[in-house]
Amino acid sequence: MSEIIRNLDINSLVHGGRGIGRHEGKAVFVPLTAPGDRVDCRVVKSKRRFVEAELCEVVEPSPLRREPPCPFFGSCGGCQWQHLPYQVQTRWKEKIFADLMIRGKLISSDRLKQIVPAPEEWNYRNRVQLKCHFSKDGLIIGFYQQSSHHVVDVDKCRLVSPEIQRTFNLLRNELPEAPCLDCLQQVDVACGDDGEVRVVFHLLPEGLQQLRTWLQAFAERYQLNACVQSNRKKAPDVVYGEADLIVKIDQPEIALRYGPGGFVQVNSAQNRNMVAAMLDLLALNGTENVLDLFCGMGNFSLPLARRAGRVAGVETHAASIANACVNAAANNIGNVEFHTDDASVIMSRYRVADVLDLVILDPPRAGCYKLSHEFLKLQPERILYLSCDPATLVRDLTPLVRGGYEVLSGQAFDLFPQTWHIESMTLLRRIGPVLA
Repeated sequence: MSEIIRNLDINSLVHGGRGIGRHEGKAVFVPLTAPGDRVDCRVVKSKRRFVEAELCEVVEPSPLRREPPCPFFGSCGGCQWQHLPYQVQTRWKEKIFADLMIRGKLISSDRLKQIVPAPEEWNYRNRVQLKCHFSKDGLIIGFYQQSSHHVVDVDKCRLVSPEIQRTFNLLRNELPEAPCLDCLQQVDVACGDDGEVRVVFHLLPEGLQQLRTWLQAFAERYQLNACVQSNRKKAPDVVYGEADLIVKIDQPEIALRYGPGGFVQVNSAQNRNMVAAMLDLLALNGTENVLDLFCGMGNFSLPLARRAGRVAGVETHAASIANACVNAAANNIGNVEFHTDDASVIMSRYRVADVLDLVILDPPRAGCYKLSHEFLKLQPERILYLSCDPATLVRDLTPLVRGGYEVLSGQAFDLFPQTWHIESMTLLRRIGPVLA
């Protein structure tokens, strides 16, 4: 039987969202806790310097706590911080980001800007993945339990937009009557900024034809855009409506089309705030040569191109590059070019003589450590790094700061209320000489 630690005082929150206390000289990490809690917890993993535990009981609740509004909180793995008021959430995200950056010796506190809270703490998500499991009792549709592939049966998510919740309700009501439900693995539901909704059924091949027919009738009945996907190496097939949705950014407004499988920020309002903050921070003069790595469908490339001399966007996802080209043409932006390629391959083609005034980075959560050394060779004047993981950000920036760059500013943005995830924007400038 696992050890129970009793009356553990939680004094802080850490990257990853867990509370931390100390017991017998070791740090103890406990999810779903708040600073000021006194808890009983069960040891899950014990190492030489730390312990991972699960919450058994809140013996004395912190005054910071609130009652989580969602009845599925704690079982569904989507949220970790609903028990904290939103102002407390943003305060801790700002602190965690600052602590990681300062401890990493990347920036002084006076260069850190205040966090930008989300305009809304609920109903902000423009896309969601609904996990499906067919059991002897019928279809279960919902979200994975934390650190598990067990599907929690959920009938409402407070994070999603009203349009997505409406579609979720329709699916829950009608999907149980569909054929071949044991072939349905996941349903992606997304909503554009104009209210259009797209559903994508992820299917095993043996159920493709029957579920395709059912989905086509369902989508036509409720005027939804619908696709099916049974081979991840191929683009989804459209069964009704269109594949692309639209997000809107910048002033004058740019409408960006993106397809299923293409990346788009889950919080449209905060994405617009980030684009505006980026443009203010960079203060381009119209002559700059800009390279946008991990550019997607042009979310940053196209607003930048309006204000720069020339922009090149690079992305491995071919469908996103196709969207980016369409978006540039539709918005009459001609000083931008897009390439389907790996970022490191593109970087190897540049030379120091190819003057780059600015590089934009918006990599996936794993970051882009190898590129840091390429930048030291190429020596762009400025680098703007947009990150969704402060830990990999610190790792990737360290060789740059040691090699001849300084961090001018860092700012956290909350795109994911009720969770521990932190988006950020960090600007670096070459102070030379660069040491590769």
